[in-house]
Amino acid sequence: MREDIDLMLYKLSKSKFRNSFHLNKKMKEYVSEKGIEIIKQHAYLFITKRLKSKNILNDGKQTPMRQVHPVFIAQHACACCCRSCLEKWHHIPKERDLNDTEINYIVCLLMNWIQRECQNELFKRV
Repeated sequence: MREDIDLMLYKLSKSKFRNSFHLNKKMKEYVSEKGIEIIKQHAYLFITKRLKSKNILNDGKQTPMRQVHPVFIAQHACACCCRSCLEKWHHIPKERDLNDTEINYIVCLLMNWIQRECQNELFKRV
């Protein structure tokens, strides 16, 4: 799965829109304060609550774009913000509920993106 994640993050980085999302300083501090495991729990909660179902009335509008939570920004950066983007970028059909394997893949992708964003900040300080 690691190679799939790396390849997808590379593809997403080539999209002008997807590559325009970044964590601000406050969000990086939030990740640092809460710890990566808590952020991962939040990611599972958000994906399960907002994307798992095939019947999402507000599909395309369920994930905030403003600087609200690191996971929301990661969802936009990784094209995991709505079922339409999941289908287009990740080939996950929107006509059915997400299964556990798909949820795990999405969370893994989001967490890798978040960790890279936070790691980039560490390299900037050196």
